[in-house]
Amino acid sequence: MATLSNTREGTTVGWRDYLELTKPRVVALMIITSAIGMLLATEGAVPWHVLILGNLGIALCAGSAAAINHLVDRRIDIHMARTQRRPMAQGRVNPLNALLFALVLGATGMLILLNWINALTAWLTLGSLLGYAVVYTSFLKRATPQNIVIGGLAGAAPPLLGWTAVTGQVNAEGLLLVLIIFAWTPPHFWALAIHRKEEYAKVDIPMLPVTHGVAYTKLHILLYTFILLAVSVLPFVIQMSGPIYLAAALVLGARFIDWAWALYRDSREQAAIKTFKFSLWYLLWLFVALLVDHYVGVAGWL
Repeated sequence: MATLSNTREGTTVGWRDYLELTKPRVVALMIITSAIGMLLATEGAVPWHVLILGNLGIALCAGSAAAINHLVDRRIDIHMARTQRRPMAQGRVNPLNALLFALVLGATGMLILLNWINALTAWLTLGSLLGYAVVYTSFLKRATPQNIVIGGLAGAAPPLLGWTAVTGQVNAEGLLLVLIIFAWTPPHFWALAIHRKEEYAKVDIPMLPVTHGVAYTKLHILLYTFILLAVSVLPFVIQMSGPIYLAAALVLGARFIDWAWALYRDSREQAAIKTFKFSLWYLLWLFVALLVDHYVGVAGWL
């Protein structure tokens, strides 16, 4: 696609800039977990319209929330190496266009969910959107060092949204999937916050390493990995999953604790960013293990 519009002299905006506003990699991980939530919610096949339209509606709403995050954070993004090349930080997309883009995405996503999925999923998705874009981005992020703990609930919602898209109701199993991501979020994000501590300090964002120090944050990352390990075995405890998942949860959890311990002890080079990167693989493989175990059980192989 050619240039869409000019934002300021010497800059142009293309479709890739608008795609970047949606944080496609983050949304992709969310959709993987929502799709797995759908598959776990039934022993049979997920109806195609639910699998496709449900995830499309959730993805559009998630992209809308991401675009609002870009809009609100545009003045601080320019000062951080991780975000300074974002379209709004560089002035390639102006605020009004970004807001309209976010509103169109969110409205389209809600219409899809309301018309082709169910109202419960639609309203839970809207709550998640508002929780991330308004409560977390506009308030909590700048108000408290526990911002990512409280705000993490919005980011933990996708597997529950997938679950409700299929079942039309909130069940304990769906809530447990949320709890796993909720417990995963602090050690995941605080590891990155340690790596980017100076940048957060420069823009006055009260991340835990900035307000309480790196040593304090490392200890809490380690403690949360133990909490995460305990939470991650609950699907086996409540007989939602079987031995395949339990083995994977224990191995992955032990490896996460190993990285958290290395970070706490400063025993490995660049442990903070490596812990952060491992945490992404941890979540992906944990949910894949849940899915594999589910279908092994459905097939009666164990």
